[in-house]
Amino acid sequence: MEPRQDLRYVTTRDGVTLACATTGQGPTLVRVGTWMSHLDCELREPHTWATIEALSRHHRLVRYDARGCGLSTRTVPTLTFEHMLADLEAVMDALAPGKAALLGISGGAPIAIAYAARHPERVSALVLFSGFGRAYFSAANAPPQLLEEAKLLLASARQGWANERSPFRQIFVAQMLGANAAADPEARRLIDQRMRLSMTPEIAEQFLAMNYAMDVKAEFALLQCPALVLHAREDQLVGFEQGRKLAAWIPGARFVPLESDSHIIPQSHGAFGIFMAEILSFLGSPDDADRPRLSRRQTEILRLVAQGYTDKQVAREIGLSPRTVEMHMALALRALSSSNRTEAVRRATEAGLLT
Repeated sequence: MEPRQDLRYVTTRDGVTLACATTGQGPTLVRVGTWMSHLDCELREPHTWATIEALSRHHRLVRYDARGCGLSTRTVPTLTFEHMLADLEAVMDALAPGKAALLGISGGAPIAIAYAARHPERVSALVLFSGFGRAYFSAANAPPQLLEEAKLLLASARQGWANERSPFRQIFVAQMLGANAAADPEARRLIDQRMRLSMTPEIAEQFLAMNYAMDVKAEFALLQCPALVLHAREDQLVGFEQGRKLAAWIPGARFVPLESDSHIIPQSHGAFGIFMAEILSFLGSPDDADRPRLSRRQTEILRLVAQGYTDKQVAREIGLSPRTVEMHMALALRALSSSNRTEAVRRATEAGLLT
């Protein structure tokens, strides 16, 4: 596929213009907008385009530049988490009016989680990569060393963002790409270019401060869709433990550790193939678009129910409380449009979900 995209614009309720791009055909997958985005720059970055191309083979991929970034309105008075959520709501209403899967990368992950929790009827699945649920400044017991690093990065952002030779830029790019990719002069040049073109130093500082304060842990209990969480073991920007906690907090989420030190998994990296295979397998083919989707935990419970287990017996078998089993069962009933357990088992069996 040649690097091409269909570009259009969406206006938010507060009058901000968002640049949106679509590629491919099939079930809709929306990549949640976050900082340092520039739709045109992505077409010139081989590692970024490789991901876009792979996701667009069987899906209609929707990407957008968040407010303050790229081709969207560049000058905004303030940046808050609710602004980011409102941007996603505007894009979903305009370009994905039905159900869609969400792809949340890094700071886009908490935004995707909050949207899925508040609009469960609009989200079919969550794919979260290099993400987190509670940022360092919101965590009560964040490691002191990580807090100091975050504070130093924030303090250096405004002065170092636009300066190619600044220690901030050099460290940030190296941490984003990982050791192998950072040694590639062309890869560094392209990331440097996107940093310069995507947003002003002032906006970068606001985004970084907002990212460090995000906290969506209260939203996890409201999630109703299947979730896939992927995280590089040696990610230097968002630690691996953040990804592990994120997966643990989401009921039934599948967690995939990646053997990498990159925050973005370039195409040249050995983990790229596993990264894409896991996402595409989780999202399924277009033929699966109308099939009910169950989380791994919901499937496990329904299999036991099909064998005649009661909720209390299921709880003992898999080590959960009866109340938690009841919650998963209620979500399974809703996903299968069923009014009772017998009907849910029948529909899940007919759809091939219990094999």
